[in-house]
Amino acid sequence: MKILLPILLALLLSACSNHDFQDLREFVKDSGANLRGRVTPLPEVKPYQPFVYDDYSLTDPFNPRKLEISRGGKLGGLQPDLNRRKEALESFPLDGLRMVGSLQQDNKIYALIKAPDGGLYRVTTGNYLGQNFGKITEVTTTMIKIQELVQDSSGDWTERTSTLQLVD
Repeated sequence: MKILLPILLALLLSACSNHDFQDLREFVKDSGANLRGRVTPLPEVKPYQPFVYDDYSLTDPFNPRKLEISRGGKLGGLQPDLNRRKEALESFPLDGLRMVGSLQQDNKIYALIKAPDGGLYRVTTGNYLGQNFGKITEVTTTMIKIQELVQDSSGDWTERTSTLQLVD
């Protein structure tokens, strides 16, 4: 009986169906007959005119002579002495140097500088250190005052004061 019931239900359902589908075909045919797509016309395209860049007649914005003209033809008053013999501590950046102590000899204070290479150097007023032409202007037992020469964006040299403090 359990097997017979599903078979009977399947036969009853198949007898009720119409395999013609004519009404569905007519509906699809009628509903699509009145539809028409509307596409707006493309806008008129103007022909491309490439820009001709005549760089020979224009001034070069990166030319150093242009900077001289804007300054009145003079170079800045401050300039490092490039002919001076470099000292050992000028090969290291200033932030890599540490003041680790000081000593006094003949009424002159010397600072002890530890370099990144592990060396210990003795410096005093007038010595140079750092990569920005830094000249020591003052030495105390706790700090070193340094006057550096750095180049700004227009090529002028400007002074910048830096200090190295004693490291505990």
